[in-house]
Amino acid sequence: MSTSRDAAFAARKSVEQVEEGVELAPKFDQEGLIPVITTDHESGEVLMHGYMTAEALKRTMETGEAHYFSRSRKALWHKGATSGFVQRVKSMLIDDDQDAVWLRVEVAGGASCHVGYRSCFYRRVPTGPDAAKAAPVRLEFTETERVFDPKEVYGDAPNPTRL
Repeated sequence: MSTSRDAAFAARKSVEQVEEGVELAPKFDQEGLIPVITTDHESGEVLMHGYMTAEALKRTMETGEAHYFSRSRKALWHKGATSGFVQRVKSMLIDDDQDAVWLRVEVAGGASCHVGYRSCFYRRVPTGPDAAKAAPVRLEFTETERVFDPKEVYGDAPNPTRL
């Protein structure tokens, strides 16, 4: 994965240029990645968190569909290419110091999680004074019905994101 600057993006010259300017000058980390949070464009619900390379960012801009970089597979990933649950970008924003991207998307089929749920954030972590006293901490499901069956969509192939 290349970390060299892409011609589509401006060089980062000053804080003023990055924070107040009109040039896209994203800051990728040492691995060449920028974090992305993806939400439903209508409800605002957080669907997933992922990463983009310069190539994934450009392809997302060019196609209007979300592209990410899979850290487990070490490959560019067009969201929905296998499952059919393509994320159509309705809005793409970048934060003040241009080191994080926010996608607001419409999801074909209504699911964004490879486990079959609508959102990848389908379990609540307890909070409060006694939250971490019980070991291991017990999660609470916030979604109980899957949008799709992962085995029907992906088959029995091992998922590289699982331990």
